[in-house]
Amino acid sequence: MANYLILAASSTIARATTTLLQTAGHQVYTTARSNEKISPDAVIDCANFDSVEAVFAQAKAALGQIDGVVNFAGSLLLKAAHATSQAEYAQVIESSLTSAFATVKAAGKQMSEGGSVVLLASAAASIGLANHEAIAAAKAGVIGLMRSAAATYAEKNLRFNVVAPGLVATDLTQRIAGNPVALEYSRSLHPLGRIGTPEDIARAVVFFLDPQNSWITGQVLNVDGGLATVKTRARN
Repeated sequence: MANYLILAASSTIARATTTLLQTAGHQVYTTARSNEKISPDAVIDCANFDSVEAVFAQAKAALGQIDGVVNFAGSLLLKAAHATSQAEYAQVIESSLTSAFATVKAAGKQMSEGGSVVLLASAAASIGLANHEAIAAAKAGVIGLMRSAAATYAEKNLRFNVVAPGLVATDLTQRIAGNPVALEYSRSLHPLGRIGTPEDIARAVVFFLDPQNSWITGQVLNVDGGLATVKTRARN
């Protein structure tokens, strides 16, 4: 049995991950921005350095130690750069990149016994997708951050990895997944012919958390139906 800290645990994928971990018998300490979707162990802003560091200490006090942490914070903004306001851009960077940096910073201080840190990026960080400029910038930053952290903290046996999803059916993507035309177009972009499920991503996160996979660090696992790396033949 291991102990895990889940940041931004109210997201659809985070809830699926929490369920997988708890079903396997692990202890999970959760955070969220509010009590609206779940009843978290702590209500915090994941982009606030002091709040994130404090919740690491709270989780350690509650669980005894932290074996792994996942940050699911993020947002969805589908706008071309010229149509994106500075406030919108700042919100995307804060929710995805700043929160990831806060997680790395706290883990570097608090996880002295080593463990696994998993961050979430996006296929948009690897492949050019129209109207994804802000998201692509933030998530590419997350990948760069992860690789640097993996080098910095390797001597502490503290591992950093990224899961990069394609389009997944979540509360956040309902505007796309719930629109038949948009959904069909999105399916056509994914070589395997479907969008992802929360469980598809959750299983990849759990893989990185698993101590049996402790010789893996600095990696990006694309769980995206082939979106970022595969081009299929043109269909007649």
